[in-house]
Amino acid sequence: MSMNASVTGSVNASVSDASIVMCGSQKESNDELLVAAAKAGDRAAFVELCNRHSKKLLLRLYRITRNRQDAEDVLQDSLMRAFLHLKNFEGRSSFSSWITRIAINSALMHLRKMRRRETSIGHISDEFETYPTWEPRDQTQTPEAHFAQREREALLRGAILRLPSAFREVMELRHAREYSTSEIAQILGISVSAVKTRLSRARVVMRASLLKRHRHHKLFQQ
Repeated sequence: MSMNASVTGSVNASVSDASIVMCGSQKESNDELLVAAAKAGDRAAFVELCNRHSKKLLLRLYRITRNRQDAEDVLQDSLMRAFLHLKNFEGRSSFSSWITRIAINSALMHLRKMRRRETSIGHISDEFETYPTWEPRDQTQTPEAHFAQREREALLRGAILRLPSAFREVMELRHAREYSTSEIAQILGISVSAVKTRLSRARVVMRASLLKRHRHHKLFQQ
């Protein structure tokens, strides 16, 4: 089944054979007409929107997940989310920007699930020492040091998740997937200088958040 087949089946529609000009502002104008039609109940219009944007979305998702199957799965999830929430699209940005944002958020959610799964496997291995871990545990660490490391990692993950979305995206891509600034810029469709600015501001916000929690923890212990 093709990557758009499940969405096509979900909306029970066939794509119109009419040709549509696909360049510049005229494409955005056509998107607006298709969005209006889709909101009015024309499911074929939504399928046409999916077909227009899927190739570009898939490429961006592959850059984030670095796995073809994961990218295709996230694409299907993103298209379904867009279909379910189309009524909330107010046209403040282009449809392309809106659905791209949905796709990026879906990909980041997928990465978080993968990290939780890896962490869970790591904990099982720590307890039973029979399951493989994704990263070998430092055998020189004491149990106390190992627990402290786990706690620090949890605090950092929490601090990242509390960031505003624009900062959270760059931090997750930088630290969870170890992308370079140029790769992040390409994925998010922004300049390298914008990535560096967001990373810098995100770190300032994270430091403040972690410091606040540290002070609260010390106060609670007193």
